[in-house]
Amino acid sequence: MTTRYKVMPGPEHFLPPSAASMGNSLPDPGQGHIHGSIVPEEQAMEEAAKQFLSAKVPTIFPGPLVLWAWNEKAAKKAKAIRHLFETLKDCVASTQTPMLIPMPDYRPKYPKINPEIEINPNHPNLTIWHNKIDACIFVGVHCHQANLSLKIIRGGTDCYTIAMCAQAGHEDAMLSVRDTTADKILRLADWVKKLKGTVEPPQ
Repeated sequence: MTTRYKVMPGPEHFLPPSAASMGNSLPDPGQGHIHGSIVPEEQAMEEAAKQFLSAKVPTIFPGPLVLWAWNEKAAKKAKAIRHLFETLKDCVASTQTPMLIPMPDYRPKYPKINPEIEINPNHPNLTIWHNKIDACIFVGVHCHQANLSLKIIRGGTDCYTIAMCAQAGHEDAMLSVRDTTADKILRLADWVKKLKGTVEPPQ
């Protein structure tokens, strides 16, 4: 019997395998996954809130699907993400530094980017190293680009990755929730408020 592949914080190695190629499957509607194990969606939401509340630099990476108001649904998600970020700022301890760093497009940023104000999707590890980010959430990022970035992060950093996907989820994140709507983002904010004071903050 083979052991299930666990998607854990790295650094794993230079080219980590895709979790799908190792046999990990995506969750069904109403489910999420944590380290490759399928769990009820609410359990995934609760764990995501715990990871953010226990991180020194919890960071939200919104992608172009929510940064550009190309339809009403995107605009609602953007407002929900802002609410999540403001909730996080209100709930963390003084030893924590929550950040919101956008990923406005996927074009390579050469010769350099300012990692304090933007994430380079082709080299996300640079932004994470520079800001010492230890937990992050991807939301509004196209699936193909999210999977690539999540693998690079897992391969070269020890950052805990969370992916809130509008489609079927992401095996290459440590934690993933599927079918993400503005309401689900607001539910995550509610979990952050609910767990405030019950999670040990970093020193």
